[in-house]
Amino acid sequence: MSKESIIKDINLAEEGLKRINWAEMHMPVLKRLREHFEKEKPFTDIKIGACMHITVETAVLLRTLKAGGAEIYISASNPLSTQDDVAAALVKEKIHVYGWRGETETDYYRMIDYVASSNPDIVIDDGGDLIVRLHEKFPSLASKVIGGCEETTTGVIREKALADAGKLLFPVIAVNDALTKRLMDNKYGTGQSAIDGILRATNVLFAGKNVVIAGYGYVGSGIARGARGLGARVIITEIDPIKALVAVLDGFTVMPMEEAAEIGDVFITATGNINVIRKEHLLKMKNGALLANAGHFNVEINLKDLEEISIEKKEVNSCITEYKLKNGKKLYLLGKGRLVNLVCAKGHSSEVMDVSFSLQALSIEYLLENEGKIKPGVYTVPLEIDTKVAKLKLNAMGIQIDVLTPEQEEYLKKW
Repeated sequence: MSKESIIKDINLAEEGLKRINWAEMHMPVLKRLREHFEKEKPFTDIKIGACMHITVETAVLLRTLKAGGAEIYISASNPLSTQDDVAAALVKEKIHVYGWRGETETDYYRMIDYVASSNPDIVIDDGGDLIVRLHEKFPSLASKVIGGCEETTTGVIREKALADAGKLLFPVIAVNDALTKRLMDNKYGTGQSAIDGILRATNVLFAGKNVVIAGYGYVGSGIARGARGLGARVIITEIDPIKALVAVLDGFTVMPMEEAAEIGDVFITATGNINVIRKEHLLKMKNGALLANAGHFNVEINLKDLEEISIEKKEVNSCITEYKLKNGKKLYLLGKGRLVNLVCAKGHSSEVMDVSFSLQALSIEYLLENEGKIKPGVYTVPLEIDTKVAKLKLNAMGIQIDVLTPEQEEYLKKW
Protein backbone atom coordinates (compact mmCIF):
# COMPACT_ATOMS: atom_id res chain seq x y z
CA MET A 1 0.00 0.00 0.00
CA SER A 2 1.66 3.22 -1.10
CA LYS A 3 -0.83 6.03 -1.74
CA GLU A 4 0.40 9.33 -0.29
CA SER A 5 -3.09 10.48 0.77
CA ILE A 6 -6.75 9.81 -0.01
CA ILE A 7 -9.14 12.68 0.73
CA LYS A 8 -12.28 14.23 -0.72
CA ASP A 9 -11.00 17.47 -2.32
CA ILE A 10 -7.59 19.17 -2.07
CA ASN A 11 -9.22 22.44 -3.18
CA LEU A 12 -10.80 22.76 0.27
CA ALA A 13 -7.37 23.33 1.85
CA GLU A 14 -7.52 27.12 2.11
CA GLU A 15 -10.73 27.08 4.13
CA GLY A 16 -9.33 24.32 6.33
CA LEU A 17 -6.17 26.30 6.97
CA LYS A 18 -8.17 29.30 8.19
CA ARG A 19 -10.12 27.13 10.62
CA ILE A 20 -7.00 25.36 11.92
CA ASN A 21 -5.32 28.71 12.57
CA TRP A 22 -8.39 29.88 14.51
CA ALA A 23 -8.35 26.73 16.66
CA GLU A 24 -4.61 27.12 17.25
CA MET A 25 -5.20 30.55 18.77
CA HIS A 26 -7.20 28.80 21.50
CA MET A 27 -4.69 26.01 22.17
CA PRO A 28 -1.83 27.80 23.97
CA VAL A 29 -0.43 24.74 25.76
CA LEU A 30 0.14 22.86 22.52
CA LYS A 31 1.72 25.97 21.02
CA ARG A 32 4.14 26.13 23.94
CA LEU A 33 4.98 22.44 23.56
CA ARG A 34 5.60 23.02 19.87
CA GLU A 35 8.27 25.57 20.70
CA HIS A 36 9.96 22.91 22.84
CA PHE A 37 9.64 20.23 20.15
CA GLU A 38 10.95 22.54 17.40
CA LYS A 39 14.07 23.12 19.46
CA GLU A 40 14.67 19.56 20.72
CA LYS A 41 13.35 17.54 17.71
CA PRO A 42 12.44 14.49 19.87
CA PHE A 43 10.54 12.81 17.01
CA THR A 44 13.25 12.88 14.36
CA ASP A 45 13.10 9.73 12.19
CA ILE A 46 9.92 8.66 14.02
CA LYS A 47 6.85 7.59 12.07
CA ILE A 48 3.54 8.22 13.84
CA GLY A 49 0.37 6.41 12.77
CA ALA A 50 -2.90 7.89 14.01
CA CYS A 51 -6.57 6.91 13.88
CA MET A 52 -8.39 10.00 15.14
CA HIS A 53 -11.22 12.37 14.35
CA ILE A 54 -9.82 14.57 11.57
CA THR A 55 -10.80 17.94 13.01
CA VAL A 56 -9.15 21.32 13.44
CA GLU A 57 -8.00 20.42 16.96
CA THR A 58 -6.40 17.19 15.76
CA ALA A 59 -4.65 19.23 13.06
CA VAL A 60 -3.03 21.43 15.72
CA LEU A 61 -1.73 18.31 17.50
CA LEU A 62 -0.33 16.89 14.26
CA ARG A 63 1.36 20.20 13.46
CA THR A 64 2.97 20.08 16.89
CA LEU A 65 4.27 16.53 16.40
CA LYS A 66 5.52 17.33 12.92
CA ALA A 67 7.41 20.32 14.32
CA GLY A 68 9.25 17.79 16.50
CA GLY A 69 10.43 15.89 13.42
CA ALA A 70 7.74 13.22 13.03
CA GLU A 71 6.41 11.81 9.78
CA ILE A 72 2.65 11.38 10.25
CA TYR A 73 -0.01 9.12 8.76
CA ILE A 74 -3.64 9.54 9.86
CA SER A 75 -7.01 7.93 9.13
CA ALA A 76 -10.41 8.83 10.58
CA SER A 77 -11.68 7.16 13.75
CA ASN A 78 -15.29 7.66 12.66
CA PRO A 79 -16.72 7.49 9.12
CA LEU A 80 -18.76 10.67 9.66
CA SER A 81 -16.48 12.90 11.77
CA THR A 82 -13.87 14.00 9.20
CA GLN A 83 -13.82 17.69 8.34
CA ASP A 84 -12.87 17.53 4.66
CA ASP A 85 -11.36 21.01 4.55
CA VAL A 86 -9.07 20.09 7.43
CA ALA A 87 -8.01 16.87 5.69
CA ALA A 88 -7.07 18.91 2.61
CA ALA A 89 -5.12 21.46 4.65
CA LEU A 90 -3.14 18.71 6.37
CA VAL A 91 -2.18 17.20 3.02
CA LYS A 92 -0.87 20.63 1.98
CA GLU A 93 1.25 20.57 5.15
CA LYS A 94 2.77 17.25 4.03
CA ILE A 95 0.89 14.98 6.40
CA HIS A 96 -0.43 11.71 4.96
CA VAL A 97 -4.24 11.73 5.33
CA TYR A 98 -6.63 8.88 4.55
CA GLY A 99 -10.22 9.84 5.19
CA TRP A 100 -13.30 11.81 4.21
CA ARG A 101 -16.74 12.41 5.66
CA GLY A 102 -19.17 9.68 4.64
CA GLU A 103 -16.87 6.67 4.27
CA THR A 104 -18.45 3.25 3.89
CA GLU A 105 -17.46 0.65 6.45
CA THR A 106 -15.21 -0.99 3.85
CA ASP A 107 -13.52 2.33 3.05
CA TYR A 108 -13.15 3.09 6.75
CA TYR A 109 -11.09 -0.03 7.47
CA ARG A 110 -9.21 0.26 4.18
CA MET A 111 -8.02 3.73 5.24
CA ILE A 112 -6.93 2.39 8.63
CA ASP A 113 -4.96 -0.28 6.77
CA TYR A 114 -3.04 2.44 4.91
CA VAL A 115 -1.95 3.87 8.25
CA ALA A 116 -1.17 0.46 9.78
CA SER A 117 0.91 -0.58 6.76
CA SER A 118 3.05 2.57 7.01
CA ASN A 119 5.06 0.69 9.66
CA PRO A 120 4.57 3.22 12.49
CA ASP A 121 6.94 3.55 15.44
CA ILE A 122 4.25 5.21 17.58
CA VAL A 123 0.47 4.94 17.27
CA ILE A 124 -2.26 7.30 18.48
CA ASP A 125 -5.73 5.81 18.64
CA ASP A 126 -9.23 7.04 19.40
CA GLY A 127 -11.40 3.99 19.96
CA GLY A 128 -8.85 1.21 19.48
CA ASP A 129 -9.49 0.43 15.81
CA LEU A 130 -5.90 1.04 14.68
CA ILE A 131 -4.32 -0.87 17.55
CA VAL A 132 -6.69 -3.81 17.16
CA ARG A 133 -6.20 -3.79 13.38
CA LEU A 134 -2.43 -3.87 13.81
CA HIS A 135 -2.69 -6.90 16.06
CA GLU A 136 -5.20 -8.77 13.90
CA LYS A 137 -3.96 -8.02 10.39
CA PHE A 138 -0.39 -6.71 10.76
CA PRO A 139 1.11 -8.55 13.77
CA SER A 140 4.66 -8.34 12.40
CA LEU A 141 4.35 -4.55 12.22
CA ALA A 142 2.66 -4.38 15.61
CA SER A 143 5.62 -6.17 17.17
CA LYS A 144 7.87 -3.30 16.04
CA VAL A 145 5.74 -0.51 17.52
CA ILE A 146 7.47 1.30 20.39
CA GLY A 147 4.22 2.29 22.06
CA GLY A 148 0.80 3.85 21.66
CA CYS A 149 -1.62 6.35 23.19
CA GLU A 150 -5.38 5.88 23.54
CA GLU A 151 -7.76 8.83 23.60
CA THR A 152 -11.12 7.40 24.66
CA THR A 153 -12.82 5.04 27.11
CA THR A 154 -13.95 2.56 24.46
CA GLY A 155 -10.40 2.14 23.20
CA VAL A 156 -8.96 1.67 26.69
CA ILE A 157 -11.51 -1.10 27.34
CA ARG A 158 -10.50 -2.90 24.13
CA GLU A 159 -6.77 -2.55 24.75
CA LYS A 160 -7.08 -3.78 28.32
CA ALA A 161 -8.93 -6.80 26.94
CA LEU A 162 -6.01 -7.38 24.55
CA ALA A 163 -3.59 -7.12 27.45
CA ASP A 164 -5.67 -9.43 29.67
CA ALA A 165 -5.64 -12.00 26.87
CA GLY A 166 -1.85 -11.76 26.72
CA LYS A 167 -1.96 -10.48 23.13
CA LEU A 168 -1.00 -6.81 23.44
CA LEU A 169 2.41 -6.41 21.79
CA PHE A 170 3.43 -2.95 23.01
CA PRO A 171 2.75 -0.52 25.87
CA VAL A 172 -0.24 1.79 25.58
CA ILE A 173 -0.70 4.98 27.57
CA ALA A 174 -4.38 5.43 28.48
CA VAL A 175 -4.55 9.18 27.93
CA ASN A 176 -8.30 8.92 28.50
CA ASP A 177 -7.66 7.97 32.13
CA ALA A 178 -5.57 11.02 32.97
CA LEU A 179 -7.30 13.17 35.58
CA THR A 180 -7.11 16.31 33.46
CA LYS A 181 -8.58 14.44 30.48
CA ARG A 182 -11.45 12.85 32.40
CA LEU A 183 -12.35 15.95 34.34
CA MET A 184 -12.02 18.49 31.53
CA ASP A 185 -12.48 16.66 28.21
CA ASN A 186 -14.96 13.95 29.18
CA LYS A 187 -17.02 16.02 31.57
CA TYR A 188 -16.94 19.56 30.23
CA GLY A 189 -16.02 18.84 26.62
CA THR A 190 -18.64 16.19 25.93
CA GLY A 191 -21.06 17.85 28.31
CA GLN A 192 -21.15 20.88 26.03
CA SER A 193 -20.52 19.36 22.60
CA ALA A 194 -23.07 16.52 22.80
CA ILE A 195 -25.83 18.98 23.62
CA ASP A 196 -24.49 21.30 20.93
CA GLY A 197 -24.85 18.48 18.39
CA ILE A 198 -28.45 17.81 19.40
CA LEU A 199 -29.36 21.49 19.25
CA ARG A 200 -27.72 22.04 15.86
CA ALA A 201 -29.52 19.04 14.41
CA THR A 202 -32.97 19.75 15.87
CA ASN A 203 -33.12 23.29 17.32
CA VAL A 204 -35.43 21.94 20.04
CA LEU A 205 -35.89 23.64 23.40
CA PHE A 206 -34.35 21.64 26.27
CA ALA A 207 -36.13 23.65 28.97
CA GLY A 208 -39.08 21.70 30.33
CA LYS A 209 -38.20 18.43 28.56
CA ASN A 210 -37.41 15.09 30.15
CA VAL A 211 -33.85 14.30 29.10
CA VAL A 212 -32.79 10.70 29.79
CA ILE A 213 -29.06 10.08 30.04
CA ALA A 214 -27.78 6.50 30.07
CA GLY A 215 -24.63 6.34 32.15
CA TYR A 216 -23.36 8.66 34.89
CA GLY A 217 -19.62 8.45 34.37
CA TYR A 218 -17.53 11.51 33.51
CA VAL A 219 -19.27 11.92 30.15
CA GLY A 220 -22.80 11.29 31.36
CA SER A 221 -22.42 13.54 34.39
CA GLY A 222 -21.16 16.35 32.16
CA ILE A 223 -24.12 16.03 29.81
CA ALA A 224 -26.50 15.90 32.77
CA ARG A 225 -25.03 19.10 34.16
CA GLY A 226 -25.41 20.85 30.81
CA ALA A 227 -28.97 19.64 30.25
CA ARG A 228 -30.05 20.80 33.70
CA GLY A 229 -28.42 24.17 33.01
CA LEU A 230 -30.72 24.52 30.00
CA GLY A 231 -33.77 23.86 32.15
CA ALA A 232 -34.36 20.17 31.40
CA ARG A 233 -35.67 17.63 33.88
CA VAL A 234 -32.81 15.14 33.86
CA ILE A 235 -33.25 11.41 34.41
CA ILE A 236 -30.27 9.09 34.83
CA THR A 237 -30.15 5.35 34.12
CA GLU A 238 -27.25 3.34 35.55
CA ILE A 239 -26.03 -0.18 36.26
CA ASP A 240 -23.42 0.92 38.83
CA PRO A 241 -24.92 1.50 42.31
CA ILE A 242 -22.13 3.90 43.30
CA LYS A 243 -22.60 6.12 40.25
CA ALA A 244 -26.36 5.92 40.66
CA LEU A 245 -26.03 7.07 44.27
CA VAL A 246 -23.82 9.99 43.23
CA ALA A 247 -26.41 10.97 40.60
CA VAL A 248 -29.15 10.98 43.23
CA LEU A 249 -27.02 13.10 45.58
CA ASP A 250 -26.29 15.46 42.66
CA GLY A 251 -30.04 16.05 42.49
CA PHE A 252 -31.01 13.90 39.51
CA THR A 253 -33.81 11.37 39.20
CA VAL A 254 -32.55 7.79 38.80
CA MET A 255 -34.61 4.92 37.40
CA PRO A 256 -34.27 1.91 35.07
CA MET A 257 -34.38 2.54 31.31
CA GLU A 258 -37.60 0.53 31.15
CA GLU A 259 -39.33 3.22 33.21
CA ALA A 260 -37.49 6.18 31.70
CA ALA A 261 -38.45 5.06 28.18
CA GLU A 262 -42.09 5.94 28.81
CA ILE A 263 -41.47 9.54 29.90
CA GLY A 264 -38.34 10.71 28.08
CA ASP A 265 -38.38 13.34 25.33
CA VAL A 266 -34.65 13.15 24.55
CA PHE A 267 -32.44 10.10 25.10
CA ILE A 268 -28.64 10.34 25.19
CA THR A 269 -26.44 7.25 25.65
CA ALA A 270 -23.02 7.65 27.25
CA THR A 271 -21.96 4.21 28.50
CA GLY A 272 -19.44 2.70 26.08
CA ASN A 273 -21.53 -0.49 26.08
CA ILE A 274 -23.73 -2.25 23.58
CA ASN A 275 -27.56 -2.20 23.18
CA VAL A 276 -28.32 0.18 26.02
CA ILE A 277 -31.53 1.21 24.28
CA ARG A 278 -33.28 -1.84 22.81
CA LYS A 279 -36.57 -2.92 21.26
CA GLU A 280 -38.46 -3.11 24.56
CA HIS A 281 -37.47 0.49 25.32
CA LEU A 282 -38.10 1.85 21.83
CA LEU A 283 -41.63 0.48 21.74
CA LYS A 284 -42.50 2.33 24.97
CA MET A 285 -41.21 5.73 23.88
CA LYS A 286 -43.34 8.78 23.20
CA ASN A 287 -44.19 9.78 19.67
CA GLY A 288 -41.47 12.21 18.56
CA ALA A 289 -38.74 11.12 21.00
CA LEU A 290 -35.16 11.99 20.01
CA LEU A 291 -32.38 9.38 20.16
CA ALA A 292 -28.75 10.49 20.41
CA ASN A 293 -25.49 8.72 21.23
CA ALA A 294 -22.43 10.25 22.88
CA GLY A 295 -20.44 7.01 23.07
CA HIS A 296 -17.63 6.23 20.64
CA PHE A 297 -19.28 3.50 18.56
CA ASN A 298 -22.77 3.32 17.04
CA VAL A 299 -23.74 0.33 19.19
CA GLU A 300 -25.41 1.87 22.23
CA ILE A 301 -28.77 2.34 20.49
CA ASN A 302 -29.74 -1.00 18.94
CA LEU A 303 -30.14 0.02 15.31
CA LYS A 304 -31.11 -3.49 14.24
CA ASP A 305 -34.03 -3.43 16.66
CA LEU A 306 -35.03 0.04 15.47
CA GLU A 307 -35.10 -1.12 11.85
CA GLU A 308 -37.00 -4.28 12.76
CA ILE A 309 -39.88 -2.49 14.51
CA SER A 310 -40.18 0.22 11.83
CA ILE A 311 -42.35 0.26 8.72
CA GLU A 312 -40.95 3.45 7.22
CA LYS A 313 -37.67 5.37 7.32
CA LYS A 314 -36.77 8.74 5.85
CA GLU A 315 -34.11 11.43 6.15
CA VAL A 316 -35.38 14.68 7.70
CA ASN A 317 -32.00 16.35 7.23
CA SER A 318 -28.35 15.29 7.17
CA CYS A 319 -28.44 14.59 10.92
CA ILE A 320 -31.98 13.32 11.55
CA THR A 321 -33.54 10.05 10.43
CA GLU A 322 -37.25 9.52 11.07
CA TYR A 323 -38.44 6.01 11.89
CA LYS A 324 -42.17 5.26 11.75
CA LEU A 325 -42.83 2.30 14.01
CA LYS A 326 -45.40 -0.45 13.51
CA ASN A 327 -47.34 1.00 16.46
CA GLY A 328 -47.74 4.30 14.57
CA LYS A 329 -45.29 6.34 16.65
CA LYS A 330 -42.32 8.17 15.14
CA LEU A 331 -38.81 8.21 16.64
CA TYR A 332 -35.95 10.40 15.46
CA LEU A 333 -32.38 9.09 15.37
CA LEU A 334 -29.61 11.70 15.34
CA GLY A 335 -26.32 11.24 13.49
CA LYS A 336 -27.17 7.66 12.47
CA GLY A 337 -26.49 6.64 16.07
CA ARG A 338 -22.86 7.75 15.91
CA LEU A 339 -21.11 10.35 18.06
CA VAL A 340 -23.65 13.16 18.01
CA ASN A 341 -21.14 15.84 18.97
CA LEU A 342 -18.94 15.15 15.93
CA VAL A 343 -21.51 14.03 13.36
CA CYS A 344 -24.00 16.84 14.02
CA ALA A 345 -21.59 19.50 15.34
CA LYS A 346 -17.86 20.26 15.48
CA GLY A 347 -16.87 18.20 18.53
CA HIS A 348 -15.15 19.52 21.64
CA SER A 349 -13.99 23.10 21.89
CA SER A 350 -10.37 23.88 21.10
CA GLU A 351 -9.75 24.98 24.70
CA VAL A 352 -10.70 21.52 25.94
CA MET A 353 -8.69 19.62 23.32
CA ASP A 354 -5.67 21.77 24.15
CA VAL A 355 -5.42 19.76 27.38
CA SER A 356 -6.16 16.31 25.94
CA PHE A 357 -3.78 16.67 23.01
CA SER A 358 -1.02 18.12 25.18
CA LEU A 359 -1.28 14.92 27.22
CA GLN A 360 -0.96 12.96 23.95
CA ALA A 361 2.13 14.89 22.85
CA LEU A 362 3.94 14.53 26.17
CA SER A 363 2.96 10.85 26.49
CA ILE A 364 4.50 10.16 23.07
CA GLU A 365 7.70 11.86 24.17
CA TYR A 366 7.62 9.76 27.36
CA LEU A 367 7.25 6.51 25.38
CA LEU A 368 10.24 7.36 23.21
CA GLU A 369 12.37 8.37 26.19
CA ASN A 370 11.57 5.02 27.82
CA GLU A 371 11.80 2.80 24.74
CA GLY A 372 12.50 -0.78 25.75
CA LYS A 373 11.90 -0.07 29.45
CA ILE A 374 8.10 -0.49 29.49
CA LYS A 375 6.55 -3.92 29.03
CA PRO A 376 3.41 -4.39 26.89
CA GLY A 377 0.36 -3.33 28.87
CA VAL A 378 -2.02 -0.43 29.44
CA TYR A 379 -0.66 2.33 31.66
CA THR A 380 -1.99 5.56 33.12
CA VAL A 381 -0.40 8.86 32.16
CA PRO A 382 2.48 9.59 34.58
CA LEU A 383 1.29 12.01 37.26
CA GLU A 384 4.09 14.45 36.46
CA ILE A 385 2.75 14.81 32.90
CA ASP A 386 -0.82 15.20 34.12
CA THR A 387 0.26 17.87 36.60
CA LYS A 388 2.47 19.65 34.07
CA VAL A 389 -0.37 20.01 31.58
CA ALA A 390 -2.70 21.35 34.28
CA LYS A 391 -0.09 23.91 35.35
CA LEU A 392 0.54 25.01 31.76
CA LYS A 393 -3.19 25.41 31.16
CA LEU A 394 -3.64 27.47 34.32
CA ASN A 395 -0.69 29.67 33.35
CA ALA A 396 -2.17 30.20 29.90
CA MET A 397 -5.42 31.27 31.58
CA GLY A 398 -3.53 33.72 33.79
CA ILE A 399 -4.35 31.81 36.97
CA GLN A 400 -1.89 31.33 39.83
CA ILE A 401 -2.27 28.88 42.73
CA ASP A 402 -0.72 28.47 46.18
CA VAL A 403 2.28 26.27 46.99
CA LEU A 404 3.03 24.40 50.19
CA THR A 405 5.27 26.12 52.72
CA PRO A 406 8.27 24.10 54.00
CA GLU A 407 6.38 23.73 57.29
CA GLN A 408 3.34 22.30 55.48
CA GLU A 409 5.47 19.88 53.47
CA GLU A 410 7.08 18.62 56.66
CA TYR A 411 3.71 18.28 58.41
CA LEU A 412 2.38 16.04 55.62
CA LYS A 413 5.30 13.64 56.07
CA LYS A 414 4.56 12.94 59.73
CA TRP A 415 2.42 10.10 60.93
